[in-house]
Amino acid sequence: MCATCGCGDEGATITAMWGHRPLAGDARAKDGQPQSGHEHPHTHTHDHDHDHDHDHSHQNPPTETIPLEQKVLAKNDMLAEHNRRWLVDRGILAFNMTSSPGAGKTTLLERTIRNLGSQHRVSVIEGDQETLLDADRITAAGARAVQVNTGAGCHLDAEMIERALHALEPDTGSLLFIENVGNLVCPALFDLGEYSKVVVISVTEGTDKPLKYPHMFAAAGLVLINKIDLLPYVDFDLDLCARHARSVNPGVEIMPVSATKGDGMDLWLQWINARANELDATATQV
Repeated sequence: MCATCGCGDEGATITAMWGHRPLAGDARAKDGQPQSGHEHPHTHTHDHDHDHDHDHSHQNPPTETIPLEQKVLAKNDMLAEHNRRWLVDRGILAFNMTSSPGAGKTTLLERTIRNLGSQHRVSVIEGDQETLLDADRITAAGARAVQVNTGAGCHLDAEMIERALHALEPDTGSLLFIENVGNLVCPALFDLGEYSKVVVISVTEGTDKPLKYPHMFAAAGLVLINKIDLLPYVDFDLDLCARHARSVNPGVEIMPVSATKGDGMDLWLQWINARANELDATATQV
């Protein structure tokens, strides 16, 4: 159970898309119903009148508030740092791709994989609550993929990524894209060990997205505004959206793209190559 958002992540399954067995059973939440915490039935009744004047000084045992969110995030951060070292040691450049559902992350990755061609070897960790649909699309585009099904969970965490990395075994010196579960809330809090977070929004979602989800945009290294081919048909202000994003993250880079038409993809690929050069330079200094 995720103490930050309340989602259940114990049912996560990981499936490698080139014939490996799933690494865990297909466990799922039993009924999806919230547990009240009261295991005894409330069959007793309070049928006496409360018109009497005696003081109700019922003594309750002392309670202690445990900062569960901090503990969950602290454990995640420790595992994320382990993932980061694992990736850096192998020269693997990892991007955590986040968005709300339907922003076009998978379509963007399909075109990215095809456009990169022989420039980089690419692997993908696909995060969804159910199905292998996106991982199938990624492998069809030419990249190796591992599917992480989170069950009731609404985000990937560092432990899931650690297991997925060992299933996937990305090539040394390659690119790794982590397509997170469609959600702009919890993925902002969970470091996976990535080099950078990339937030994908689309022009069909509304100009004010950065203001509504400031934590995600504050954590981003790049914001891709997708589906710009639809700008003539929707009410979306590119400049205003960029100003909103920079109001919560002054240094963030912003690129308008169309994953279906290809607009802006050259700049996106240049950004990837620049990050790869940065990683190489860092490794050389070490």
